[in-house]
Amino acid sequence: MRIKYIHQRNDWPGFQWNAVTIAERLAATRYRQGRLLERMEGLGFKLQQEAVLQTLTADVLKSSEIEGEKLDADQVRSSIARRLGIDIGTLTSADRNVEGVVEMMLDTTSHYRPPLTAERLFGSHASLFPAGRKTGAWRYDNAGPMQVISGPMGRERVHYEAPAAARIDREMDAFLPWFESDSPMDPVLKAGLAHLWFVTIHPFDDGNGRIARTVADLSLARSENSPQRFYSMSAQIRQERSTYFDILEQTQKGTSPAIASAEAKSPMRMSHRRLRAVAIEDETSISVS
Repeated sequence: MRIKYIHQRNDWPGFQWNAVTIAERLAATRYRQGRLLERMEGLGFKLQQEAVLQTLTADVLKSSEIEGEKLDADQVRSSIARRLGIDIGTLTSADRNVEGVVEMMLDTTSHYRPPLTAERLFGSHASLFPAGRKTGAWRYDNAGPMQVISGPMGRERVHYEAPAAARIDREMDAFLPWFESDSPMDPVLKAGLAHLWFVTIHPFDDGNGRIARTVADLSLARSENSPQRFYSMSAQIRQERSTYFDILEQTQKGTSPAIASAEAKSPMRMSHRRLRAVAIEDETSISVS
């Protein structure tokens, strides 16, 4: 069989990377995380709440935008504020779709200590699709292989083909224990690798990208030992959406220079950028460079 994707390799999922190549990026990211958290701790409760609300709102909106779905910003903000008990004045009613996405995201960030299990992922998938989709199980291949396709009918381009559905139980039985293991791996690197591994398995019929990003956020929350989010990975990915998908495709096909040097770069790209927290009071922005 011709090997076209990394999950077809005999050593899958034996990820490797050049620790020397990425050491500087990881150190810089961890330093920015520390500075950001230290700065936010000195702001006071009200400003921290507003920063968290703004970050989580951006995370929900941008993660959906990456997949081509535009949610109502007022509904998202109101749903998050209500669930976190933050007073923002008049609340806007949110539809079931918005409530489901917010529920999925807050479960990840607010409950970062409980283990990631198949049942928990099924719950996230059910929240993401509150009606009209098969949830509570991994995908089937009844309609053919799971493929990521673009282009008009008759001129489709296949960007990626996921492992067959018959492999998913085995793949997730490898991924979930690894995610919960106490490995010496840098936690930021683990978040990036978890994102890449999950989205490569592609265990659901839909929603894999959004759930993969919440899995990465869960790992980042654990790395900071805090449910409070002051920066949005999804917002950065949305800003570089085309580059993100290009690198992800190259990585999954094993043609990326990052993979040639075993660097697994795609989900890590945002982490070397500026981590930013914005707390609003009298229209004043506070950021960490």
